[in-house]
Amino acid sequence: MFLKPPPGVAGSATSVPAMPLTRASMILIALALLAPFVLYFGTVRSIVSIWNSSETFAHGYIILPISLWLLWRKRENFTLYPPKPYAPALVALAVLGLGWLAAQLGEVQFVSQYAFVAMLPVIALALLGPRLAGSLAFPLLFLLFAVPFGDVFVAPLIQFTADFTVWAVRATGIPVLRSGTRFELPTGNWSVVEACSGVRYLISSITLGCLYAYLTYRSTLRRLLFIGLAMIVPIIANGLRAYMIVMIGHLSGMELATGVDHLIYGWLFFGLVMFVMFWIGSYWREDAPEASSATGTGAATAAPAGIHPAGAPQGRFAAMAAAVLALAALWPASALIGERVNHNPAPVALGQIAVNLPPAPDFADWKPDYMTPSARFHRVYQNGSVPVALTVLYYRNQDRDQALISSINRLTAYEDTWHEIDAGARTENVAGHPVVVRETTLRSGGRTLLVWSWKWIGGQYTNSDIAGKLLQARAKALLQGDDGAAVMLYAPLDDNPDAARRALGGFLAQQGAALDTALRAERTR
Repeated sequence: MFLKPPPGVAGSATSVPAMPLTRASMILIALALLAPFVLYFGTVRSIVSIWNSSETFAHGYIILPISLWLLWRKRENFTLYPPKPYAPALVALAVLGLGWLAAQLGEVQFVSQYAFVAMLPVIALALLGPRLAGSLAFPLLFLLFAVPFGDVFVAPLIQFTADFTVWAVRATGIPVLRSGTRFELPTGNWSVVEACSGVRYLISSITLGCLYAYLTYRSTLRRLLFIGLAMIVPIIANGLRAYMIVMIGHLSGMELATGVDHLIYGWLFFGLVMFVMFWIGSYWREDAPEASSATGTGAATAAPAGIHPAGAPQGRFAAMAAAVLALAALWPASALIGERVNHNPAPVALGQIAVNLPPAPDFADWKPDYMTPSARFHRVYQNGSVPVALTVLYYRNQDRDQALISSINRLTAYEDTWHEIDAGARTENVAGHPVVVRETTLRSGGRTLLVWSWKWIGGQYTNSDIAGKLLQARAKALLQGDDGAAVMLYAPLDDNPDAARRALGGFLAQQGAALDTALRAERTR
């Protein structure tokens, strides 16, 4: 069947009446997009609290305004592709909701935050349809940069910065004595801490790099190459920055680059590096053709003259908005019920672990840098000729301010007098259960400790944070609470590591059952 052109207009296209987005439909779309901010208010608050407390993620405040600005630039797309509800997106929304619930059970904050933010583009897909939402993909997905994620990179970045700086200083001809992430030059001592890791530069560079690549290039290859460059350059630049600061301090007799000017030099250098990177990248810019600028990609084609794609009926928007709201509300309601059932009002009374060894005086002032536990047990025992210390941090009714497994829980703080110089893993036996413990060597001045650490969660032993989170989520899903404990067993290392290991291994072989019994008894209270 062929449509004939109207009389007197040879070859013209047949016009289909346009169905613009009604005010009622716009209100439904706005409500469906705003409702998650209310339903998941606890997650929203956790994101904002990190923005407030960490300079590394302070840029989160500008992500939403930038995303809205990018959407406004593509407002013509609403004419090219009128919204049409897309039911399959509800499956993705359900998966994200389930992921958010699992993250809440396991207290994996960044996963719940990503799941929440990812719901927003998926809801847009459900209400707008694949063509319109697809043409707005980058502005919608740019919202993911609002999630404060990156602490996991701090430790490897610190290690890389320390390696690079020591290598560069030695290549300059200056002798360096290194101990972990701390090193000593003839003119003074230096330490690579969290502020020196470069994670702030890396996160800022990736965020700006993605935005710059989207606005400057049209081809996927050029965008990916520039984003890759935005990942590599700040890491190398931070190593050079640390080297320059050490050299300024060394050559000035430790009078410069050791205080506030240390940070000022760093940000000035980073700003210069970013400016040069963007300036060089501008030489390969690709301006979008005017005819296709509304699509934002240069690949989509506008509708022929006289043809206007029809939008969806009002009823479909109402039904989809109702489905989105019902599905989004399901998971917070489930989490609230589970939280109330899993809450254990009984105070933790770990009491005295029945260790059959004589007490001994404390031999170190080291304390693990963990969130405040529900209860803390610490005793020192004399195991033959070697003293052994046992520390147990017990957690119950955990939240983001009191959690057993968290990126901020460490054996030592970065600014602590004790610092880690070596780490590994070994398998030991606790009350008949094989346990992989983390063996860490700590040093402070002339004192050295050998520390074995592991976790007890839901009645199971593990040394893996990922496995620990899964055990915690399983226990809460089975309505068995979230009790867990961090266990540290340590002894003075001195010059005989084998003697320290024998003392720790002997303690576990003889007293492990008493420790296991005490932990299990507390969980069932």
